[in-house]
Amino acid sequence: MDTMLEARLQTQQRNTQNSQETSLWSSGFGMKLEAVTPFLGKYRPFVGRCCQTCTPKSWESLFHRSIMDLGFCNVVLVKEENTRFRGWLVRRLCYFLWSLEQRIPPCQDAPQKIMESTRVQNVISGRVPGGTGEGQVPGLVKKEVQRILGHIQAPIHPFLLRLFSWALLRFLNCVFLNVQLHKGQMKMVHKAAQAGLPLVLLSTHKSLLDGILLPFVLLSQGLGVLRVAWDPRTCSPTLRALLKKLGGLFLPQEANLTLDSPEGVLARAVVHAAVEQLLVSRQPLLIFLEEHPGAQGPRLSALGQTWLGLVVQAVQVGVIPDAMLVPVAITYDLVPDAPCDVYHALAPLGLWTGALAVLRSLRGWGHSPRVCVRVHLAQPFSLQEYTINARSCWGSRQTLEQLLQPIVLGQCTVVPDTEKEQEWTPATGPLLAFKEEDQLLVRRLSRHVLNASVTSSAVMSTAIMATLLLFKHQKLLGEFSWLTEETLLRGFDVGFSGQLRCLVQHTLSLLRAHVALLRVHQGDLLVVPRPGPSFTHLARLSAELLPAFLSEAVGACAVRGLLAGRMPPEGPWELQGIELLSQNELYRQILLLLHLLPQDLLLLQPCQSSYCYCQEVLDRLIQCGLLVAEETPGSRPACDTGRQRLSAKLLWKPSGDFTDSDSDDFEEAEGRYFRLSQQSRCPDFFLFLCRLLSPLLKAFAQAATFLHRGQLPDTESGYTKQLLQFLQATAQEEGFFECADQNLAISAIWTFRDLGVLQQTPSPAGPMLCLSPTFTSRENQEKLEQFIRQFICS
Repeated sequence: MDTMLEARLQTQQRNTQNSQETSLWSSGFGMKLEAVTPFLGKYRPFVGRCCQTCTPKSWESLFHRSIMDLGFCNVVLVKEENTRFRGWLVRRLCYFLWSLEQRIPPCQDAPQKIMESTRVQNVISGRVPGGTGEGQVPGLVKKEVQRILGHIQAPIHPFLLRLFSWALLRFLNCVFLNVQLHKGQMKMVHKAAQAGLPLVLLSTHKSLLDGILLPFVLLSQGLGVLRVAWDPRTCSPTLRALLKKLGGLFLPQEANLTLDSPEGVLARAVVHAAVEQLLVSRQPLLIFLEEHPGAQGPRLSALGQTWLGLVVQAVQVGVIPDAMLVPVAITYDLVPDAPCDVYHALAPLGLWTGALAVLRSLRGWGHSPRVCVRVHLAQPFSLQEYTINARSCWGSRQTLEQLLQPIVLGQCTVVPDTEKEQEWTPATGPLLAFKEEDQLLVRRLSRHVLNASVTSSAVMSTAIMATLLLFKHQKLLGEFSWLTEETLLRGFDVGFSGQLRCLVQHTLSLLRAHVALLRVHQGDLLVVPRPGPSFTHLARLSAELLPAFLSEAVGACAVRGLLAGRMPPEGPWELQGIELLSQNELYRQILLLLHLLPQDLLLLQPCQSSYCYCQEVLDRLIQCGLLVAEETPGSRPACDTGRQRLSAKLLWKPSGDFTDSDSDDFEEAEGRYFRLSQQSRCPDFFLFLCRLLSPLLKAFAQAATFLHRGQLPDTESGYTKQLLQFLQATAQEEGFFECADQNLAISAIWTFRDLGVLQQTPSPAGPMLCLSPTFTSRENQEKLEQFIRQFICS
């Protein structure tokens, strides 16, 4: 099956081929199109191990090699064998009987214990400065505590929970082909729960359905009722009341008031007491570390960090001895509730709106292919152990303006030996009441856990197909198999398996709204992405593949930047392979690109330094065959380690700085050189890696071009609209729609603000963006654009 990708389709061609395309979809490409049930075998990379640097004891104690062979189970596949009864009637009522057999712990007297907690009593009695109890009747304060507690949670209703579980099981079987869960990962979580410590699950957030699906999965696996920390902005008051009876938690609005506000002091005390009581009763808690779908702004959720900070505070003050943290992720073939334009502000989801969405999903059942879902539970680790070990990894940091601006302007050539400080998620609510050191701990812990969740996520077939369609690969079947193997070789799992032809057909059926199928000569098929928004949608799907190839992509773009100053980018691969690339030059280019890329994209572990990551990137480029070592005359071969002596500098390096490279001594690296490999597959693979970062880098470059065209000063939202319109207009001209994305526009503006290109000034209408004095000159704007474009491979 051949595929041809074009940036645009002529309007006349679409009109004349519309009927032909419809017949192709209905005929199933000339063969019967069946729903593919992925058979997830046990010979796959086992992902999700915790960090050995920060939590070495957890890394050893909660894992055994035997769990790697346990395989997968379909959570929504409930049969007669899943109940205690047998018979023909049981086979017809197995869903209902299964919901009745789920273990739901009895409701404890939590409100009374929260009222009697030390924090709340101190506020009621007026012993806390600024508390509501100062000068007020204690009875009125108690009523206010009960009102705030009613906003946070409600007693769980067992009958309603069983009824909801039964209805949800039927709904999931209608909408999803399967919901797969690795039994070995589940066994690790069960083992952590047996330690007598509360479980805190920290999850990514791909869909609004995540908060309903994850509690159902854990309830079905015998972990009890999962308390979910919901975002109140996404739910109407009626829906919040229902979710609280099913185990939902909501942060009251008063908790976000200023630190000296009496109402805020009382609300934060009640929230602290509620979380402490929940942890003491060992009820599992689910916190979303990513913003809700469709949210504009930072990737890390401020609300999620607030809930995580409450857990950290409970452990630090000794309310509980420890807590087990479990990174969680859910991946979908296609996100079920994603609207056509996910970047428009989402209105709060109401009860009737949700019911209508369910009816629409059931109405489409049978007319469209169902998607597959994977639930990933990474290895649990001790919060106490992480807190002790993580503080030793903190070093000096500088802002992006201090690190990169002198190099962009040509004022300096040496990259400072320090880490980048970049935090886009604001600290809000109870987190502001913490000490600065504890706030830093929570921010780094959330980034560390989110990194673990993303790296344990499986790559779905739609992400691989979208990448192939965007990057104009010629043979769809062969390239799909190749990219799957490359993903597995890098230690990332995939969420599918089966016959290759059926997988490709099933994936194209899922993407049918974004691709066009046309017949060409000799029975071949032409698969063409539809122009406009379809390119942007495919680019979002393709971004799910980036974590698996991120190190190689950063390295390839850094090599491109190193060669950009020596020869034209259109030069032949053989000519580029003649150039010698020193290891120090490669380190410098990789560091420059790492500083330029947002932290929300890289998600580097806080315990890993940038120089360690440079070593990892270089190792990956050598392992994948893009770089080969070049021995200079008279130098000792790189493979000759027999006569190497360990210098004092190497002997006294921290343990976290050791990698699999030949040496971490940068002074010895001055004489090492590399060349681009001349293997036949290397040029295409190099271009593939560079194009993974192209949407973001091109958006940054076009944002630099737009600096002298934009109307400043303006509000951040206003300037974002200006830049997005420019990106869309440029996409229409150049045919590169992948960078016409509002999230990329926001990332570019925030990166330029950190870089000192844009600055905020106060005004009566709010903070206004304007150009900094350094970048008002056109010359410096061009230097910025040239600096960014050196990493882009056309």
